Amino acid sequence: MHKISDLGVAISTIAFMTAVSPALAAEAEAEAADTAINTEFDRSNEQLGGGSRSYRVTPKQLLAKAEELVLKKDYKSARPLVEALSQVPELQMQHQFLAGFIAVETGDLKGGIKNFRSILNQNPGDTRVRLELARAYLLSGKESNADYHFRLAQNDENLPDEIARTIRNTRSILRDQRIWRFNFDFGFAPDTNINSATSAETIDVNFGAINPIFGNQRGELELNEDAREKSGIGQTAGFSGGVRLKANDKLAFLFDADSKITNYAGTASDDIIAQIAVGPELKLAKYTSISIQAVGQQRWFGGSLATREYGTRVGLQKVLSKGQRLGLELDARRTDSKFDDSYDGWQLGANATYEHLIGKSFIASVSLFGRRDLLESDRFSSTSYGVNMGIGGELPFGLNAGVSGSVSRATFDEALPLYSTEAREDWRGFARAYVGSRKIKFLGFSPSVDYNYSRIDSNYALYQINRHRVNFKLAKFF
Repeated sequence: MHKISDLGVAISTIAFMTAVSPALAAEAEAEAADTAINTEFDRSNEQLGGGSRSYRVTPKQLLAKAEELVLKKDYKSARPLVEALSQVPELQMQHQFLAGFIAVETGDLKGGIKNFRSILNQNPGDTRVRLELARAYLLSGKESNADYHFRLAQNDENLPDEIARTIRNTRSILRDQRIWRFNFDFGFAPDTNINSATSAETIDVNFGAINPIFGNQRGELELNEDAREKSGIGQTAGFSGGVRLKANDKLAFLFDADSKITNYAGTASDDIIAQIAVGPELKLAKYTSISIQAVGQQRWFGGSLATREYGTRVGLQKVLSKGQRLGLELDARRTDSKFDDSYDGWQLGANATYEHLIGKSFIASVSLFGRRDLLESDRFSSTSYGVNMGIGGELPFGLNAGVSGSVSRATFDEALPLYSTEAREDWRGFARAYVGSRKIKFLGFSPSVDYNYSRIDSNYALYQINRHRVNFKLAKFF
């Protein structure tokens, strides 16, 4: 069986010899062939005896010699030549690449990652650099980062077959050997509608539903402040983690946990959600797996326990060619509401997601989803379905960014007589845009900001909702 480190070395050697050398030579000749610079290096590296001596060479000559020494693995002799390349503005990318390559080969993984990351900040579509960054992350033990960059590099149609095959094998081993993951973030979020309520001041009601003496008489009912939307600024925190314990080549056991916390002034709109999932994962084929997990979730809202849920989640994951991925998920759980027994019952959900790599630095996805709520009261039981689409990835200047949106339709089984003789029907929309920095770090945390907009158009005025939320946060991925 191949070791991950062996596969990483194979990728590096092939990538450097087949992709980097010709490109560097061509760029050097085109951009800086007529510029002469001074460089000084140890004469012993050239077998000229002790001492040092100055040479006047063109960037093309210097680059060619540095490449030659790197290919021979004579990194000690190559290092001063690579440093001399930093004097040529047109060759900064070549300087950073060779410096990063030497750093990784001599054990300075942080230095290598810094150099490769710097190049990708300006040129996120550079596959040869992304391969080296992935290998550096791999050697650093950061398998999830390595897998992400290998996946993006895998989409390059110009990759030699040998490299593409090696990447597939490496990613398969990474997925199989990954043991744990953990992400944590915190921040603050200005929000126009912290209680997800309507902005209407009055709603139409059927007074006959309040007291039969009124018959079918309808009129307006004024909403108090607690029933209308409120704005505020919340403090947020969240984590997501998991452990994967491998029993054998076909079977592993999964433990996943995640939580989201939002705190506002007072307790009325505070929201805390915590969920755990435990169960086996079975490998059906090299790139296909299925998992079955028991799921438990609790939600606290307004300082009190709101709901308790328990059930089962089944997931199927299949990796397709060139990093495309297909996922299917079925979820069935029982809800125990602490607010009103009418909300007790079963929730059945299904989700199908397809991910596709766009270019060399973006991932696009589309999901179809459906849900059936079978609750104690038919007035709150509903059927919903919709679609979600998104795209995200790496931009120049060290930025990650993306946009996504969804639209769905929800229909309820029976009417709420207080508001209408017709059953409730909603159109629901959601949009999100985010941007984060890979370059800026604060105590190891990366900053990001995302804007969220949600809207519900309902034939019941009480459930017509608009909400704008901006989340500023710092996140760390382990």
